[in-house]
Amino acid sequence: MVMALAWNILGGYAGYVNFGSAAFFGLGAYSAIVVLQLFDATLFTQIIVAGCFSGLVGFGTGYLTLRLRGVYFAIATLALLVVSETLIVNWDYVGGAAGAYVLPKRNPDILGVLVVGKSGALFGNYKELLFFLMCTIALITIVICRFIENSKFGRGLAALRDNEEAAESMGVPTLKLKLIATSLSASIMGITGGTFPYYMTFIDPISAFNLDISVNALAMPLIGGTGSWLGPVLGALVLGSLQQVVTVTISSSINLLVVGLFLVAFVIFAPGGFLGLIQKYWKRGG
Repeated sequence: MVMALAWNILGGYAGYVNFGSAAFFGLGAYSAIVVLQLFDATLFTQIIVAGCFSGLVGFGTGYLTLRLRGVYFAIATLALLVVSETLIVNWDYVGGAAGAYVLPKRNPDILGVLVVGKSGALFGNYKELLFFLMCTIALITIVICRFIENSKFGRGLAALRDNEEAAESMGVPTLKLKLIATSLSASIMGITGGTFPYYMTFIDPISAFNLDISVNALAMPLIGGTGSWLGPVLGALVLGSLQQVVTVTISSSINLLVVGLFLVAFVIFAPGGFLGLIQKYWKRGG
């Protein structure tokens, strides 16, 4: 859900389709590993560093690629994914192609309060902590997206999505808005990736830079409806739940097929996603 909301900031509000979401996710995950190995940093420090680093990469990438439009921008973001994975594969300090193990600390505390432990702790294990943490991040991301929709910044993104040339002629600082959107989107994706090593306890380039991450981050807003915070949330709930059902009942290997079939069906029959269908029937009922 967080990845879908983050993708929607640039892809839904601004209309720039990003195929490289897994690059920012993976860079965030490996940033967390680097600060863990260098400074023995806490989980929360890792997440903050992951968000900042991915945000910086997003800013740099945006500055170089946002002058491209349409399919050319999409290809550039996909190239970023390939380049990032290749760099990590050849970096032995973080495990390279063989991957790296991440062992959570026992009984960590924050300001003297025990977070994870057997007795007197807020959470029984790290899975509970990460679940609560990701729920909190999801709520914060929803608040950010709602604020964007109702702000001058959001209206500027909508203007360049509808007609970038007209927006520029009216004085809208399109490049500045796109850079902010790219950096914010990448930062949130990096924060999400920062929780990944502690959740998996083992991470390698294939899992961190998996194309499935990019596909799901793109598919969920398209299925739910872009241009609104509610669309990615609906898409994530429906598609994520369906993928879990398919994983339990059939096999996880066909999850990407399920996503593809849903995308094709919605592009043909409901290009506005679930929100478009709801609005359509609401108007009919009115």
